[in-house]
Amino acid sequence: MRIYMGKERRLSRIFRSDGMTVIVPMDHSVTTGPMEGLTDMQRTVDSLKCGYVDAIVLHKGIAKYIDNGNLALILHLSGSTVRSMDPNWKVQVSSVEEAILLGADAVSVHINLGAEREHHMIRKLGRISDLCDRWQIPLLAMMYPRGPKISSEYDVEVVAHAARLGAELGADVVKTVYTGDKESFRKVVESCPVPVVLAGGPKSPDVKSFLRMVYEAVEAGAKGVSIGRNVFQAKPPEAMAYALYSIVHEGIDFEEAYKRFTDFASRRSDR
Repeated sequence: MRIYMGKERRLSRIFRSDGMTVIVPMDHSVTTGPMEGLTDMQRTVDSLKCGYVDAIVLHKGIAKYIDNGNLALILHLSGSTVRSMDPNWKVQVSSVEEAILLGADAVSVHINLGAEREHHMIRKLGRISDLCDRWQIPLLAMMYPRGPKISSEYDVEVVAHAARLGAELGADVVKTVYTGDKESFRKVVESCPVPVVLAGGPKSPDVKSFLRMVYEAVEAGAKGVSIGRNVFQAKPPEAMAYALYSIVHEGIDFEEAYKRFTDFASRRSDR
Protein backbone atom coordinates (compact mmCIF):
# COMPACT_ATOMS: atom_id res chain seq x y z
CA MET A 1 0.00 0.00 0.00
CA ARG A 2 1.38 3.40 -0.99
CA ILE A 3 1.72 6.00 1.77
CA TYR A 4 1.24 9.64 0.79
CA MET A 5 3.25 12.00 2.99
CA GLY A 6 2.71 15.72 3.41
CA LYS A 7 5.28 16.92 0.89
CA GLU A 8 3.86 14.69 -1.82
CA ARG A 9 0.30 15.88 -1.19
CA ARG A 10 1.35 19.52 -1.20
CA LEU A 11 3.53 19.20 -4.28
CA SER A 12 0.56 17.68 -6.12
CA ARG A 13 -1.25 21.00 -5.63
CA ILE A 14 1.65 22.86 -7.26
CA PHE A 15 2.59 20.37 -9.99
CA ARG A 16 -0.20 18.90 -12.10
CA SER A 17 -0.45 15.22 -12.99
CA ASP A 18 1.91 15.87 -15.93
CA GLY A 19 4.65 16.84 -13.46
CA MET A 20 4.69 20.44 -14.71
CA THR A 21 3.80 23.78 -13.14
CA VAL A 22 3.12 27.46 -13.85
CA ILE A 23 4.02 29.57 -10.81
CA VAL A 24 3.56 33.34 -10.57
CA PRO A 25 5.70 35.00 -7.88
CA MET A 26 4.35 38.29 -6.54
CA ASP A 27 6.84 39.03 -3.78
CA HIS A 28 8.53 41.91 -5.63
CA SER A 29 7.13 44.86 -3.63
CA VAL A 30 9.26 44.01 -0.60
CA THR A 31 12.34 44.52 -2.78
CA THR A 32 11.30 47.51 -4.89
CA GLY A 33 8.13 48.93 -3.36
CA PRO A 34 4.72 48.95 -5.09
CA MET A 35 4.95 48.32 -8.81
CA GLU A 36 2.63 48.04 -11.77
CA GLY A 37 0.48 44.93 -11.46
CA LEU A 38 0.91 44.62 -7.69
CA THR A 39 -0.92 47.70 -6.45
CA ASP A 40 -4.26 45.92 -6.07
CA MET A 41 -3.06 42.46 -5.11
CA GLN A 42 -6.46 40.80 -4.81
CA ARG A 43 -7.46 42.02 -8.26
CA THR A 44 -4.27 40.59 -9.75
CA VAL A 45 -4.68 37.28 -7.93
CA ASP A 46 -8.31 37.08 -9.07
CA SER A 47 -7.14 37.52 -12.68
CA LEU A 48 -4.92 34.47 -12.27
CA LYS A 49 -7.74 32.19 -11.08
CA CYS A 50 -8.32 31.41 -14.73
CA GLY A 51 -7.23 27.79 -14.78
CA TYR A 52 -3.87 28.52 -16.38
CA VAL A 53 -1.80 29.20 -13.24
CA ASP A 54 -0.98 26.57 -10.64
CA ALA A 55 0.59 28.53 -7.77
CA ILE A 56 1.47 32.00 -6.56
CA VAL A 57 4.27 33.25 -4.29
CA LEU A 58 3.42 35.84 -1.63
CA HIS A 59 4.90 37.35 1.51
CA LYS A 60 3.13 36.67 4.80
CA GLY A 61 1.57 40.11 5.32
CA ILE A 62 -0.21 40.04 1.97
CA ALA A 63 -1.03 36.31 2.20
CA LYS A 64 -3.14 36.96 5.31
CA TYR A 65 -5.60 39.05 3.31
CA ILE A 66 -5.60 37.33 -0.08
CA ASP A 67 -8.18 34.80 -1.24
CA ASN A 68 -6.05 32.55 -3.41
CA GLY A 69 -8.98 30.32 -4.41
CA ASN A 70 -7.81 27.40 -6.51
CA LEU A 71 -4.19 28.60 -6.62
CA ALA A 72 -1.60 26.85 -4.50
CA LEU A 73 0.10 29.23 -2.07
CA ILE A 74 3.88 29.40 -1.68
CA LEU A 75 5.03 31.63 1.19
CA HIS A 76 8.28 33.50 0.53
CA LEU A 77 10.64 33.53 3.51
CA SER A 78 13.39 35.85 2.18
CA GLY A 79 13.65 39.60 1.86
CA SER A 80 15.85 42.60 1.14
CA THR A 81 15.33 45.97 -0.53
CA VAL A 82 16.98 47.86 -3.36
CA ARG A 83 17.63 50.68 -0.86
CA SER A 84 19.89 48.47 1.26
CA MET A 85 23.67 48.83 1.34
CA ASP A 86 23.74 45.15 0.35
CA PRO A 87 20.56 44.24 -1.58
CA ASN A 88 22.01 40.85 -2.52
CA TRP A 89 21.89 39.76 1.13
CA LYS A 90 18.53 38.06 1.51
CA VAL A 91 17.55 37.65 5.15
CA GLN A 92 14.85 35.41 6.61
CA VAL A 93 11.63 37.36 7.23
CA SER A 94 9.13 34.53 7.77
CA SER A 95 9.19 30.97 9.07
CA VAL A 96 8.08 27.52 8.05
CA GLU A 97 5.69 27.51 11.02
CA GLU A 98 4.05 30.76 9.85
CA ALA A 99 3.59 29.20 6.40
CA ILE A 100 1.81 26.21 7.93
CA LEU A 101 -0.45 28.48 10.01
CA LEU A 102 -1.35 30.40 6.85
CA GLY A 103 -2.24 27.17 5.04
CA ALA A 104 0.59 27.47 2.52
CA ASP A 105 1.40 24.56 0.25
CA ALA A 106 5.14 25.34 0.16
CA VAL A 107 7.76 27.88 1.15
CA SER A 108 10.44 29.59 -0.92
CA VAL A 109 13.82 31.10 -0.16
CA HIS A 110 16.12 33.29 -2.25
CA ILE A 111 19.86 32.60 -2.34
CA ASN A 112 22.46 34.65 -4.24
CA LEU A 113 25.49 32.51 -5.06
CA GLY A 114 28.62 34.67 -5.08
CA ALA A 115 27.22 37.45 -2.90
CA GLU A 116 29.41 38.83 -0.12
CA ARG A 117 27.15 37.31 2.53
CA GLU A 118 26.50 34.08 0.66
CA HIS A 119 27.51 32.04 3.70
CA HIS A 120 24.68 33.51 5.80
CA MET A 121 22.14 32.64 3.10
CA ILE A 122 23.26 29.07 2.53
CA ARG A 123 23.29 28.45 6.30
CA LYS A 124 19.68 29.58 6.42
CA LEU A 125 18.83 27.39 3.42
CA GLY A 126 20.19 24.34 5.21
CA ARG A 127 18.27 25.10 8.40
CA ILE A 128 15.03 25.85 6.59
CA SER A 129 15.29 22.64 4.56
CA ASP A 130 15.59 20.69 7.84
CA LEU A 131 12.37 22.28 9.11
CA CYS A 132 10.64 21.63 5.80
CA ASP A 133 11.49 17.93 6.10
CA ARG A 134 10.25 17.89 9.70
CA TRP A 135 6.94 19.53 8.83
CA GLN A 136 6.62 17.92 5.40
CA ILE A 137 6.24 21.18 3.50
CA PRO A 138 7.99 21.56 0.10
CA LEU A 139 10.86 23.99 -0.33
CA LEU A 140 11.37 26.04 -3.49
CA ALA A 141 14.87 27.53 -3.65
CA MET A 142 15.34 30.57 -5.89
CA MET A 143 19.01 30.15 -6.80
CA TYR A 144 20.72 33.07 -8.58
CA PRO A 145 24.40 33.75 -9.35
CA ARG A 146 24.81 37.36 -8.21
CA GLY A 147 27.69 39.17 -6.60
CA PRO A 148 31.21 40.56 -7.03
CA LYS A 149 32.72 37.18 -7.95
CA ILE A 150 30.16 36.52 -10.72
CA SER A 151 31.27 37.84 -14.10
CA SER A 152 28.09 36.62 -15.83
CA GLU A 153 24.99 35.50 -13.99
CA TYR A 154 23.96 33.49 -17.07
CA ASP A 155 27.17 31.47 -17.41
CA VAL A 156 26.24 27.79 -17.55
CA GLU A 157 28.85 26.73 -14.99
CA VAL A 158 27.70 29.15 -12.31
CA VAL A 159 24.00 28.60 -13.03
CA ALA A 160 24.53 24.84 -12.80
CA HIS A 161 26.43 25.36 -9.54
CA ALA A 162 23.61 27.49 -8.14
CA ALA A 163 20.96 24.94 -9.08
CA ARG A 164 22.97 22.04 -7.70
CA LEU A 165 23.65 23.95 -4.47
CA GLY A 166 19.91 24.29 -3.91
CA ALA A 167 19.36 20.57 -4.42
CA GLU A 168 22.37 19.59 -2.31
CA LEU A 169 21.07 21.59 0.66
CA GLY A 170 17.58 20.11 0.55
CA ALA A 171 15.37 22.05 -1.86
CA ASP A 172 12.53 20.09 -3.43
CA VAL A 173 12.34 22.46 -6.42
CA VAL A 174 14.95 24.87 -7.78
CA LYS A 175 14.23 28.08 -9.66
CA THR A 176 17.02 29.62 -11.71
CA VAL A 177 17.83 31.74 -14.75
CA TYR A 178 18.07 30.76 -18.40
CA THR A 179 21.60 30.35 -19.74
CA GLY A 180 20.82 31.65 -23.22
CA ASP A 181 20.32 28.49 -25.25
CA LYS A 182 18.66 25.11 -24.97
CA GLU A 183 21.83 23.04 -25.01
CA SER A 184 23.51 24.84 -22.12
CA PHE A 185 20.33 24.96 -20.05
CA ARG A 186 19.92 21.22 -20.51
CA LYS A 187 23.28 20.84 -18.73
CA VAL A 188 21.85 22.79 -15.79
CA VAL A 189 18.73 20.62 -15.63
CA GLU A 190 20.62 17.35 -16.03
CA SER A 191 23.03 18.21 -13.22
CA CYS A 192 20.23 19.05 -10.78
CA PRO A 193 18.52 16.03 -9.17
CA VAL A 194 15.31 17.92 -8.30
CA PRO A 195 12.85 19.67 -10.64
CA VAL A 196 14.07 22.95 -12.15
CA VAL A 197 11.68 25.79 -12.99
CA LEU A 198 12.60 28.80 -15.10
CA ALA A 199 12.87 32.31 -13.68
CA GLY A 200 11.34 35.04 -15.83
CA GLY A 201 13.45 38.08 -14.97
CA PRO A 202 12.50 41.68 -15.80
CA LYS A 203 9.52 42.52 -17.99
CA SER A 204 10.47 41.69 -21.56
CA PRO A 205 9.60 44.18 -24.34
CA ASP A 206 9.47 41.30 -26.85
CA VAL A 207 6.74 38.80 -25.94
CA LYS A 208 7.58 36.41 -28.77
CA SER A 209 11.26 36.16 -27.81
CA PHE A 210 10.27 35.71 -24.19
CA LEU A 211 7.95 32.83 -25.06
CA ARG A 212 10.69 31.30 -27.16
CA MET A 213 12.94 31.28 -24.09
CA VAL A 214 10.23 29.53 -22.09
CA TYR A 215 9.69 26.97 -24.84
CA GLU A 216 13.41 26.22 -25.11
CA ALA A 217 13.75 25.85 -21.33
CA VAL A 218 10.89 23.34 -21.25
CA GLU A 219 12.40 21.52 -24.22
CA ALA A 220 15.65 21.34 -22.23
CA GLY A 221 13.87 19.63 -19.35
CA ALA A 222 12.55 22.40 -17.10
CA LYS A 223 9.46 21.30 -15.19
CA GLY A 224 7.73 24.61 -15.67
CA VAL A 225 8.17 28.27 -14.91
CA SER A 226 8.14 30.71 -12.02
CA ILE A 227 7.48 34.00 -13.79
CA GLY A 228 6.25 37.21 -12.19
CA ARG A 229 6.58 40.56 -13.99
CA ASN A 230 6.04 39.10 -17.44
CA VAL A 231 2.70 37.78 -16.18
CA PHE A 232 1.27 40.31 -13.72
CA GLN A 233 2.41 43.27 -15.88
CA ALA A 234 1.04 41.75 -19.09
CA LYS A 235 -2.09 43.28 -20.57
CA PRO A 236 -4.01 41.33 -19.55
CA PRO A 237 -2.23 38.90 -17.19
CA GLU A 238 -4.60 36.10 -18.24
CA ALA A 239 -3.26 36.26 -21.80
CA MET A 240 0.30 35.58 -20.72
CA ALA A 241 -0.88 32.93 -18.26
CA TYR A 242 -2.66 31.20 -21.15
CA ALA A 243 0.45 31.34 -23.33
CA LEU A 244 2.62 29.86 -20.56
CA TYR A 245 0.05 27.17 -19.83
CA SER A 246 0.02 26.29 -23.52
CA ILE A 247 3.78 25.72 -23.56
CA VAL A 248 4.19 24.11 -20.13
CA HIS A 249 1.11 21.90 -19.94
CA GLU A 250 0.11 21.40 -23.57
CA GLY A 251 3.52 21.28 -25.25
CA ILE A 252 2.61 23.99 -27.75
CA ASP A 253 5.53 25.68 -29.53
CA PHE A 254 6.28 29.35 -28.93
CA GLU A 255 4.86 30.50 -32.29
CA GLU A 256 1.43 29.08 -31.47
CA ALA A 257 1.70 30.29 -27.87
CA TYR A 258 2.38 33.81 -29.12
CA LYS A 259 -0.66 33.61 -31.40
CA ARG A 260 -2.77 32.51 -28.46
CA PHE A 261 -1.42 35.41 -26.41
CA THR A 262 -2.24 38.00 -29.06
CA ASP A 263 -5.66 36.52 -29.82
CA PHE A 264 -6.56 36.42 -26.12
CA ALA A 265 -5.36 39.99 -25.56
CA SER A 266 -7.25 41.17 -28.62
CA ARG A 267 -10.49 39.62 -27.45
CA ARG A 268 -10.11 41.32 -24.06
CA SER A 269 -9.40 44.72 -25.60
CA ASP A 270 -12.55 44.43 -27.73
CA ARG A 271 -14.77 44.18 -24.66
